[in-house]
Amino acid sequence: MKIGIIVAMDKELRQLQQLFSDGNVRVEKCGIGKVNAALGAQRMINEFHPDCIISSGCAGGNGDDIKVQDVVISAELCYHDVYCGRAIDDTTIYGQVQGLPARFQADPYLLNKAINLQTTDIALHPGLIVTGDWFVDSKDKMREIVGHFPEAKAVDMESCAIAQTCYINKVPFISFRVISDVPLRDTDASQYHNFWDTIAEHSFQVTKTFVESL
Repeated sequence: MKIGIIVAMDKELRQLQQLFSDGNVRVEKCGIGKVNAALGAQRMINEFHPDCIISSGCAGGNGDDIKVQDVVISAELCYHDVYCGRAIDDTTIYGQVQGLPARFQADPYLLNKAINLQTTDIALHPGLIVTGDWFVDSKDKMREIVGHFPEAKAVDMESCAIAQTCYINKVPFISFRVISDVPLRDTDASQYHNFWDTIAEHSFQVTKTFVESL
């Protein structure tokens, strides 16, 4: 099986590349944000022809049960900054690109594998990941997002764009997002910066364990 892994930043790329030496696993950096994510996913598909794509990286968390270093698994994904209006089609909902699914579903086989991973010290949370071109560094912004998607477990800047690209290309997809901070509990993003200094490397082992299970 050929597996493509996409990350957004150099620090994520360095940590994940150290975990994989198999030529059937390719780790690439797309850059931050939705456009970079979509371009990176399409490039991965065109050049590597993977059997599945994994988005791996960090995200802000949401929910009383979510803690820093937990991992959110994308059971489903949508955008928190997309609204197509009701002028043409009153069935399109907030977060949905008109003509595409309201929410992109993770591949059922990959999701089942992910949910059943055996991890001893990292909590896994399947659920909704919402994506937008905004680094959430304030409680007000997080409250706005959660107001639309109260059930969201993670907020990031790439996953849904990769999911959309994979949906169009019919490539199975799943996202793993390590929680680097919980914005509603942190006023200045200090959790995010401490995350990179202390625990990020350990957290990305979940992606390695998942790949080994396939």
